[in-house]
Amino acid sequence: MSTLKITKKHHRHLNNPFPSTPTSLPFIQGNLFINSQTLPPNQNSPLGKDFQLLWSTQNGGYLSISHLSHPSKSLWSTIPGQAFISAAMAETEVEESRGSFAIKDRDVHLVCDHQSIENIILINQFDDFQLDYLDLDHLKTNSKFADSPVLIITGHIFSKRTKKWLQSSSIYRSASARYWVLFDQKENNQIGFKVKIGQPKFQLHHHPKASPSTSLGRYRRLRRKLRRQRKWKLGWCWFLTRTKGLSINSSSEEELGESNVVETALEFNRVCLTYASERNERFFGFGEQFSHMDFKGKRVPIFVQEQGIGRGDQPITFAANLVSYRAGGDWSTTYAPSPFYMTSKMRSLYLEGYNYSVFDLTQHDRVQLQIHGNAMQGRILHGNSPLEIIEHFTEAIGRPPELPEWLISGAVVGMQGGTETVRRVWDKLRTYKVPISAFWLQDWVGQRETFIGSQLWWNWEVDVTRYPGWQQLVKDLSKHHIKVMTYCNPCLALMDEKPNKRRNLFEEAKELDILVKDDRGEPYMVPNTAFDVGMLDLTHPFTANWFKQILQEMVDDGVRGWMADFGEGLPVDAVLYSGEDPIAAHNRYPELWAQINREFVEEWKSHCTGKEREDPQEDLVFFMRAGFRDSPKWGMLFWEGDQMVSWQANDGIKSSVVALLSSGLSGYAFNHSDIGGYCTMNLPFVRYCRTEELLLRWMELNAFTIVFRTHEGNKPWCNSQFYSNDKTLSHFARFAKVYKAWKFYRVELVKEAARKGSPVCRHLFLHYPNDERVQSSSYEQFLVGSEILVVPVLHKGKKNVKVHFPVGETCSWQHIWTGKTYQKQGCQAWVEAPLGYPAVFVKVGSIVGETFLRNLKNFDIL
Repeated sequence: MSTLKITKKHHRHLNNPFPSTPTSLPFIQGNLFINSQTLPPNQNSPLGKDFQLLWSTQNGGYLSISHLSHPSKSLWSTIPGQAFISAAMAETEVEESRGSFAIKDRDVHLVCDHQSIENIILINQFDDFQLDYLDLDHLKTNSKFADSPVLIITGHIFSKRTKKWLQSSSIYRSASARYWVLFDQKENNQIGFKVKIGQPKFQLHHHPKASPSTSLGRYRRLRRKLRRQRKWKLGWCWFLTRTKGLSINSSSEEELGESNVVETALEFNRVCLTYASERNERFFGFGEQFSHMDFKGKRVPIFVQEQGIGRGDQPITFAANLVSYRAGGDWSTTYAPSPFYMTSKMRSLYLEGYNYSVFDLTQHDRVQLQIHGNAMQGRILHGNSPLEIIEHFTEAIGRPPELPEWLISGAVVGMQGGTETVRRVWDKLRTYKVPISAFWLQDWVGQRETFIGSQLWWNWEVDVTRYPGWQQLVKDLSKHHIKVMTYCNPCLALMDEKPNKRRNLFEEAKELDILVKDDRGEPYMVPNTAFDVGMLDLTHPFTANWFKQILQEMVDDGVRGWMADFGEGLPVDAVLYSGEDPIAAHNRYPELWAQINREFVEEWKSHCTGKEREDPQEDLVFFMRAGFRDSPKWGMLFWEGDQMVSWQANDGIKSSVVALLSSGLSGYAFNHSDIGGYCTMNLPFVRYCRTEELLLRWMELNAFTIVFRTHEGNKPWCNSQFYSNDKTLSHFARFAKVYKAWKFYRVELVKEAARKGSPVCRHLFLHYPNDERVQSSSYEQFLVGSEILVVPVLHKGKKNVKVHFPVGETCSWQHIWTGKTYQKQGCQAWVEAPLGYPAVFVKVGSIVGETFLRNLKNFDIL
């Protein structure tokens, strides 16, 4: 039983500036009951070839999984005497407004919080064992470990709580359901798990003094009420069954008089998995997160959406929420979440599938995974170090390809204005001897003014009025080994008001019937910022080839890269060609969007001949902001979306570092931010404009990320720009050269990322996991690879920084500007960092460090 209520808030212009936290299912806790007749007191069972599962009845019973290489270290364990499987029936409400979503658990109708274990079954051969719920044939045909032991745990979950619609002096009820848990080895370092909950059975009890007919009448009214509930299917299709209605059977129960067992075809739509954690265990990952590195003590929702404007920083969040419902976001909103974590105790787990999920880490001694659906599927990872865990994780989900060398050789100049403006700025940059990789010209499609600022015409063809001589401009830049990059996204705007269009892509897509539909079968017009758009249905078989033809025309003009923007806004009531549940499809959409772009890149390369095929300078690249768990497999490069042009922690320069490092821990090896941020607000009482100091410090920061790319922001005239004056141009030139000085190492790190999934920019935890200060650090400092330590200035007006030299490093650290060395492990020191001289250190005796310093001298930086 599940009803879904969707509330649209797109056009509300005056809203609560302090929206409440969405209500959610409380942490479910119950007891574990053991069937002593069918379970041994202790059992140590093999799991595949490399793992084992320990079952013990001690303290009420618990399970523990370990790797055979470290049998005493538990990778995953339940809490003695406590239920680890539970389920609930609840109603869902989704509030949606322009790419922002709030998912709420409303009425909780049933919670089965207690659990019994009745059998622990070790299966070595599937041939004589049938269990359709867990799809054993799938294991036989798809697993490399099909001939290895598989473990299945069965039993019941149950509850004896009375709900308000059953409360009576003469009637009360209990409920139960069968469950199955399967563990099987997926890789040498990964255990898969599946949880399936059966259909609930209600048992109505009425005391002997009560009238049976009265009790039965009450229950018939209940049955009619349940039948009126609208069902909404969630979960993987192989878990789902058709509903068959309700039936009532009579039976007797000791001491309770008559009882009625009601078997329903209704399904649980919340499944919970609860297991042990340690009080001092820190949790990292969860995709690209902007506010926190460690999530112990928090409830982490996993749902793709706009990151928000302000995300709790004031007064901007207040203003954003006031004018657009929940537009401010909060600490948890992100474009690219991932249902994955690793901990300071070297434990790691991730969920498969795309259903909405919540990782509840609010309890000091346990974790609870809550998923919307009637089943849960995921993997438990083994690794001896954080980098090893990332390697094992990305082995399963996929890794990015190597980036084209041209992209990481110099600055990517993001600007707008048309052909003559680009040529004028290019001339100025040559005067300052700025190494340039590419011009990224997002306004190649033309531009219009809205209340948001300068926005693009979402019709993916060159605007020859804004860029006359487009092909010649591309050729002239190419002669100097400078590429042109552009912009697109999976949405199409109405083109009725654009005067110089050659094609109307919205009308073409509508005619081909490849747009997402509403419940009336019409193209779903999705409100997005200042205008409505149609969104491509990426599940339609015609969509990919149609959009690849658009990319082909762009590349035929000489374009070699593009921003593949958006992907986070699929409406949760959309109707898709595939017929799949739009809530689960919502999280999958950005992966499909990346897949189309990546397929085009690979297909284009395979069809190239001659110079284009052999020359790596002709390779294509795209970058995107929206993602989910498997996005590193399809996306080539990511950027962090729309930070505020501010110094603030939740949405500004500090949050860009948190996003960089958290995404790196989650498999996103290549990520970066807009130099200077993007979101500008210029209202009478709320003014956020990019200052020169912020711009210069952001240049210093991004000179040590994978890509050094500028952005003018949504209101360019309000912001300090790299071309604003001699000081900004000189600083830009200086740090473009600093960026170029470690290109040799960047190329090496790119190869490592493609091979192992290791991020280019790394939280110190990846190399110094036992240092407690490192574990508690956030945006303060980071590593480039393993050899360069960067401590950026992220506070307005500051000219020094506090540096922590980690425990576990045997080499001394050398300050690149003064040559001073720091030898003591675990020490902290204040280091001067005036503008132009950020605190950067290299390892003494490191070939990487020595080469970097030599290159800086060759560029006249040192």
